[in-house]
Amino acid sequence: MNRRGFLAGAAVIAAGGVGAYFWTARESLASGPVFTGNTPGIAINGYDTVAYITEGKPVEGSSDHSHKWKDVEWRFASAENKALFVANPQKYAPQYGGFCAYAVANGSTAKTEPDAFTVVDKKLYLNYDKNIQSRWERDKVQYIKDGDKNWIALSKSE
Repeated sequence: MNRRGFLAGAAVIAAGGVGAYFWTARESLASGPVFTGNTPGIAINGYDTVAYITEGKPVEGSSDHSHKWKDVEWRFASAENKALFVANPQKYAPQYGGFCAYAVANGSTAKTEPDAFTVVDKKLYLNYDKNIQSRWERDKVQYIKDGDKNWIALSKSE
């Protein structure tokens, strides 16, 4: 953590907001590079990041409903999903930039497949494939803790 982040956290804690500091830190995990996969310039292979959370399944997005955020195009299945994302992108953006949550927990990055995902506490985590997803789900609480720590450094090196 840099000095500014430490001081901001200390100020929040001093004001009685320990939970607020950790929530803010979690929200920042949507920062950093974004996985574009086989479709350069298009986030998470063109899948609708909002649909994972609202519908519980991968849904392909459309160029008809796209939005540029973090220097990449995000695609959505509907105008409604696009509006939700535009209003609060960090709420819907996948954790760790859409890179494999298991890989990030283990100190590296890897591509992801659209059907290998988990939503935990309304946050989207993507995985390399279904086999890795099943490994990740065995101890996802610990993997999230490890991934949260590792992403800070990994997001600067990607």
